[in-house]
Amino acid sequence: MTQLHTPKASRNQERGRLSFMGPVLPLGVGLRRPGGGSGRTSRSEPCTFSVVPASLKTARRSLLVVSAMSLSLSLTVAPAALAADKPSPGASPSVTPPAKMSTVGGERLGTPGTQADLGAGAPVLPKDITARSWIVADAESGDVLAAHNAHWRLAPASTLKMLFADTLLPKFSKEEEHKVVPSDLAGIGAGSSMVGIKEDETYTVHDLWLGVFLRSGNDAVHVLSAMNDGVDQTVKDMNAHAEELQALDTNVVSPDGYDAKGQVSSAYDLTLVARSGLQKKDFREYCSTVRADFPGETKKNKKGKTTRESFEIQNTNRLLTGDTGLDAYQGIAGVKNGNTTNAGSTFTGVAERDGRVLLVTVMNPEKDEYNEVYKETARLFDWGFQAADKVTPVGELVPPKSAATGNGGRQGATASPSASGATGGEPMAAGTSGSSGIGVALGIAGGVLALVAGGAFLVNRRWPLPELMRRRR
Repeated sequence: MTQLHTPKASRNQERGRLSFMGPVLPLGVGLRRPGGGSGRTSRSEPCTFSVVPASLKTARRSLLVVSAMSLSLSLTVAPAALAADKPSPGASPSVTPPAKMSTVGGERLGTPGTQADLGAGAPVLPKDITARSWIVADAESGDVLAAHNAHWRLAPASTLKMLFADTLLPKFSKEEEHKVVPSDLAGIGAGSSMVGIKEDETYTVHDLWLGVFLRSGNDAVHVLSAMNDGVDQTVKDMNAHAEELQALDTNVVSPDGYDAKGQVSSAYDLTLVARSGLQKKDFREYCSTVRADFPGETKKNKKGKTTRESFEIQNTNRLLTGDTGLDAYQGIAGVKNGNTTNAGSTFTGVAERDGRVLLVTVMNPEKDEYNEVYKETARLFDWGFQAADKVTPVGELVPPKSAATGNGGRQGATASPSASGATGGEPMAAGTSGSSGIGVALGIAGGVLALVAGGAFLVNRRWPLPELMRRRR
């Protein structure tokens, strides 16, 4: 049995669990059954996305921005930018932010520099943020509280694994088993992060996802891609899902986030992807797991008996686990970190405080200091929680295309309760060894959100992240 460990609440945190409603499958998509096995499939659920006519939504946001500019302090710190068209998928990321970037989510988000509208009593933005791009957004309403070069297309590193997971999680039952063949591990980039998958060994899909989320294992990504008819098919699926989410800055070349020419995303897109993934029970489980046991290599002992021991793996998200000189962030619950030569350090995190849930993405801090990406993320979380009710949003996280256009299908899925929970039940709390006082994980139980019939909705109806079960003291 694979043992999972999720963070305990520290003494100064409210105890209880957050809960997102379990998401639904696109129409006609189900989990694969293991060959000859008894793996269960998840059932499709009706769409729960609010449908907002794009033109009315845009008009509302435009009026909001105009009003905000006349009533509040507007900060627009724009660095010198090179005039450049939107780069083609084959182009390398620009050295400085283009003068014109995507305006998905609002005109302000396509403007170079820092965008924030501070109202009375709002704290100033942290002055020691050196990231090339970042964004702070309310996970439930989708309001973007502040951003800096939000649509700058940059190398994403392993944060791209969020899109990989959001795309492939619906396709396989957690109980499905796969025996690794040499071709599954072909093409893994030199110096890749690995969880330690061995040829000719059998792993469950659950094991492989632990390898993806905790150790950022490119070997686990390649095995799951092989199960999905190969890397090329997986890349196509990820790009199609990015388009469905309206993550239009994103171009996938390698599903594991390994540096590749033309592989780009943006702080805005990564935040969209995280928001989509967090609606999946299994996604939440994996990204909030601190450590777990992973199957090792099958060996024969001196008596000739075959044995297979496991070894412990730990999450590389340092805001979740803590590290030397870095405390685990209060209320952190995922999501994914990355680091490559081209991308530098990247991170998307989700955290809750006093009933509010924020998403923060930070890409490539210029300051060369150990754990800098986490330190800057923590500062932006702190600012966001203090400023949330005192700023006018500068944009929004848009809904998926199918929701925005009123189509019946909706992207995003989770396995059934039996497939999505940890083996033997929910993840177990971490013991006192190395995990006491580490954050708070997102809850596993599904929340409740009333289903809404098809058709256009009121202009002021926000795209709903499923209701959160509020903490109780």
